Amino acid sequence: MKVLHVITGLGIGGAEQQLRLLLRHLPVQSRVVTLTNPGAVADGIEADGVPVAHLGMTGNRDVGALPRLTRLIRQGGYDLVHTHLYRACVYGRPAARLAGVRSVIATEHSLGDVQIEGRPLSAGTRALYLATERLGTSTVAVSPSVARRLAAWGVAPARIRVVPNGIETDRFAFDPLARATTRAALGLPADAFVVGGVGRLAAGKRFDRLVRAVASVPEARLLLVGEGDRRAELLRLAGECGAADRVLLAGAVPDPPTGPAGGRPDLPSLLAAMDVFVSTSPDETFGLAVVEALAAGLPALYVACPAIDDLPAGAAPGARRIGPSVPELIGALRELLAERDTRGARGSGNAGGTWDAGNPARPDRLPPPEAVRRYDIAHSARQLLTLYHQAVHGPHLSVK
Repeated sequence: MKVLHVITGLGIGGAEQQLRLLLRHLPVQSRVVTLTNPGAVADGIEADGVPVAHLGMTGNRDVGALPRLTRLIRQGGYDLVHTHLYRACVYGRPAARLAGVRSVIATEHSLGDVQIEGRPLSAGTRALYLATERLGTSTVAVSPSVARRLAAWGVAPARIRVVPNGIETDRFAFDPLARATTRAALGLPADAFVVGGVGRLAAGKRFDRLVRAVASVPEARLLLVGEGDRRAELLRLAGECGAADRVLLAGAVPDPPTGPAGGRPDLPSLLAAMDVFVSTSPDETFGLAVVEALAAGLPALYVACPAIDDLPAGAAPGARRIGPSVPELIGALRELLAERDTRGARGSGNAGGTWDAGNPARPDRLPPPEAVRRYDIAHSARQLLTLYHQAVHGPHLSVK
């Protein structure tokens, strides 16, 4: 089977890195077209052996991209086109139909409660999405929560399929040597209590609240992994709160790495350096970073995470939902610190907890919960491959 993936951009982000992981596990002949920004993830995809083409789209209203994309699809002789992210779906579905490809799958990675890819859920955004959605075969939701949002938005439930995001689970297993090495490289003391977060440094992630919370817990340090337009603002806020020396912004990290690390720690190593993971974003479509943290044995505090909330109770005992306010974050962090101090005072082991009693430099990680295995990328790829075969070889859904 020959499949073309169309995505809005390939800078470092959740949907972009998810596409790369899927390509590593899908046994089909693949090619990728990025409408804009062939960034670090494009380099990684090509390093994995999948060719990437840049369409050179200049903006949302560059309608000249439609015939260019149509020609590229027609010339490639593809069996199926798979689109990812809002702009790629809006342009990719009609382009595939114009090129004569009738099997078109779209994955909805970014539909939140109040936004889609940072765009407000306006009537115009919805109308354009729904008009082009009907040109596809089916729409994939990355979580049951997203499936419910799609249906509420007007997508026919019969056209929606759930294929969850996934991770390469075993890569995140805790490595004590990586913890020590990474902390040394970042200048973090071996016994420091390190609070971590991963994601774009964008307003919607609300990392400003995490900076304020850590600033109010003198024993804590903050390690943020990601890049974005709020970087300078977060550093300025840390200074204003008197915590500039306890807030470290490590930058963006492609995962998996695109080549030799060159001395930079990879994402599993950065998670190994943390003691608790916090996701402050109030509007998520999946919450992949929380799943990665659980795979690394970290306790995870989160404001919104459909990947966990859509599961049965008890599937992720290391994860805890918290309120979004700074006082609630402070309270949760202080509880974890108190637990650490209590274990240290007892001087006994802690088989199911976070810390090796009396020695916080060597934490006793939590075992990866059932939720982590459920979200292994190989399982997601098998589900998607089944959907591909149904789209190409089975009866097509009628276009209404």
